[in-house]
Amino acid sequence: MSSLLKIVIAEPSVIIRSGLEAVLKHLPDFRLQITELSGCETLVETLRVHKPDCLIINPGLIGHLSVQSVKEEAGCAGMKCMTLEYAVFDPAILRGYDDRIHIFDGIDTVKRKFEFFHEGSGDAKVFGEEQQTLSQREKEIVVCVVKGMTNHGIAEALFLSTHTVITHRRNIARKLQIHSASGLTIYAIMNKLVELSDIQ
Repeated sequence: MSSLLKIVIAEPSVIIRSGLEAVLKHLPDFRLQITELSGCETLVETLRVHKPDCLIINPGLIGHLSVQSVKEEAGCAGMKCMTLEYAVFDPAILRGYDDRIHIFDGIDTVKRKFEFFHEGSGDAKVFGEEQQTLSQREKEIVVCVVKGMTNHGIAEALFLSTHTVITHRRNIARKLQIHSASGLTIYAIMNKLVELSDIQ
């Protein structure tokens, strides 16, 4: 039976929050309860109410405020705190966190960050085991979607019919369980299909 893993994601960017959530949904052996925050105004209260196992936070939201003081104020001393990084932060801000997730981390790296929740289980499934691999053509279509191209534009660029593009997009959504362009953007970045500079 899968364990309930309660996670709070505190990040101002909805694209990054939803993309991270899409990746986390592939954690093996867990039922996830994810709460999203776009700011820190209600952070302590949210932590008090939800009592999460893990807080994943953009460290810029709390600045030089001590992570330990946030844990104590919220009554969540055992909560694991991870930074969500996609910019350069002052090392002093990063002190006190248990771990970090960088926007360029691959799926396997993110999976390893959560292995400690398995309580030493040696038979954990491989992360994303149920997630099927994308074909080369599907990867090309993901890149086009991330670049903001329409189905018609993708069809013209790849010499396909619009109907074929739509079919590929359905297959991509089914395989990855990602149903938004923002989720695909994070997937593409984390799997090195695109560079951050390619996205407008």
